[in-house]
This record gives sequence, C-alpha cells and structure tokens, in this order.
Amino acid sequence: MGVALLLIVPIACCIGAGVMGSADSGSGALLGFLGLLGCLLAVICLPLGIQLWLIGSGGPVLALGPAGLWIRTRPTRGQAIWLPWEGIAQISRRRWSLEKMLVVKPRDTRALQNLGAYTALDSAGLSAFYGSGLVATLNFADKSEAEILAAVAHFSAGRCPLV
Repeated sequence: MGVALLLIVPIACCIGAGVMGSADSGSGALLGFLGLLGCLLAVICLPLGIQLWLIGSGGPVLALGPAGLWIRTRPTRGQAIWLPWEGIAQISRRRWSLEKMLVVKPRDTRALQNLGAYTALDSAGLSAFYGSGLVATLNFADKSEAEILAAVAHFSAGRCPLV
C-alpha cells in the first residue's frame, strides 16, 4: 500500500491543484477527482496485488538441507530446481524497492536451460533486477529474515560464499 500511495500522491496532488484552481470547483469536480483517484489506485494496486498473490501461491519458495537447496524457478507454478551447495557460485541478499530477496547464483549458468520457455522469460526479468533468475522472497516468508540467513549459513557450511 505504501508503494501505491507513493506513486499516487504526486499525481493526485497535481490533479487536485488543477481541480481546485479551476472556476468550476463544485461538488461535481470533487466527485470527478475522487473517481480519478480511485481509478489510479485500482490501476496501481491491481498489479501489486497480483504480484503478491504470485509470490504467496504455488508452495514453498525455498527449502534448505545439508546437501543443497530447492528454490522455486517460476512465481506462477510450483516448479523448483535442486542445487547442491557445491553447485552454487554465490548467495546474496538484494533489495529492490521494498522487496528483500535472497538471490542464488548457480556456478553453471546452464542450470536453468532445460526448464522451459516460460521459466526462461521469468528468469530473464529476475536476472535484470537481481543478477540471477533464482530468487526467494525474504519479506513474505514463514520465517524471519535473520532466521533464513542463519539457516543458509548453517546448511551451506562455507561451501558457497554468502554476500
């Protein structure tokens, strides 16, 4: 909601100043302004809501164990990939806007090649923002960020760099 308000407030202020400064600033203008504000809110909140639904649906996003990790490769399905700790080049924590993500870079870049066209499309977008197509959210997880990072450090046991 904070991101939506951050995007809407400057637009609403400009429109509101124009409406209040016009000669026809009656109740019709106020209703028109509120209607426009509602439409802007819907246009911005709908994609954000869909994104949050995609993140939260489809099963677990990340699973860790002594031998390696499972990480979801697509936000829309339960498709995941298994990577042993030795097959991971780096694990880092990144932030984009309000979203905190755990980013996993495989040593072999061909690890995502045979997962399908839709996975390649999703992975390309994530790679542009985070540097890798394998990401797990830290904001909307069942554990706190500190617990997740401690578990990654514990299970990786120094076999891959944590940045």
